[in-house]
Amino acid sequence: MLKKIVLLLVLSMATVLLLVQLSRPEFTNPAVAAGMEIDRNPIFSPEVRMIVKNSCADCHSNETIYPWYAKITPVNWWLKDHIDDGRAHMNFSTDPAGEEWDEICKEVMNGKMPLPSYTWGHPEAVLSSSDKKVLCDWAARVAGGSAGGERESD
Repeated sequence: MLKKIVLLLVLSMATVLLLVQLSRPEFTNPAVAAGMEIDRNPIFSPEVRMIVKNSCADCHSNETIYPWYAKITPVNWWLKDHIDDGRAHMNFSTDPAGEEWDEICKEVMNGKMPLPSYTWGHPEAVLSSSDKKVLCDWAARVAGGSAGGERESD
């Protein structure tokens, strides 16, 4: 009897997991305005461009490269939520940083960005001390100097 209950539970869970795969979020990238592409935007120096592409663009641009696990529910809903939230806070494809220049430096220097949940699956996105300095110096220059004074030491 116990074997039948366990088998029924396993089959029920497998059925639910298969059915939930039918409900997937839409993973598309909104259009990027001409000249706002990370590779073409003159606001980025080559060094900053590389850092942004490796560590920021998947969540903070309309140029997200979706990983293989974006096809697995319920992980894909969690992933979509992170991307939507990242784009809402700052989207390099629509406004390179808007009012968030100071935040770039604060977030990377405090180790809050990129998110640990992102770097776990993308170890190449971990920012070195020199990457953080490059981003902070760039943000300060672009903001006209306002971000530079906000920097915290590593």
